[in-house]
Amino acid sequence: MGRKESDGLTKLELKIMQVIWRLGPSSVTAVQEAMEPPPAYTTVQTMLNILERKGKLKRRLRGRAYEYSAAVTETKAVTHAVRDLVDRMFAGSSEELVMSLIKTRQLDRATIARLTKRIEEEGEGE
Repeated sequence: MGRKESDGLTKLELKIMQVIWRLGPSSVTAVQEAMEPPPAYTTVQTMLNILERKGKLKRRLRGRAYEYSAAVTETKAVTHAVRDLVDRMFAGSSEELVMSLIKTRQLDRATIARLTKRIEEEGEGE
């Protein structure tokens, strides 16, 4: 399908990316201290290096320590994750994803009505 397995983010990688997106360019220590509970320094350092190799982060030397910044936006990462979920779990059908949310009662009539209104309002802006 053209996507590499390394495109996705593990749970810990996502938590680290969320810290970077929230704080902006950060050192290993800053990322570690922003996480709850804080993982070991070496764990954060390893994960930041993995994310840099995956192309999700950029790093530059600031003094004697590296500073890591996002190379992908949160929107782009979310879009990829949702597309991957739809492809893998629902054979590429967004409609099946929505039906699954309805069947498992994660979407009710009131929510669907609100979403329909939002979709109509966004359509008016075109």
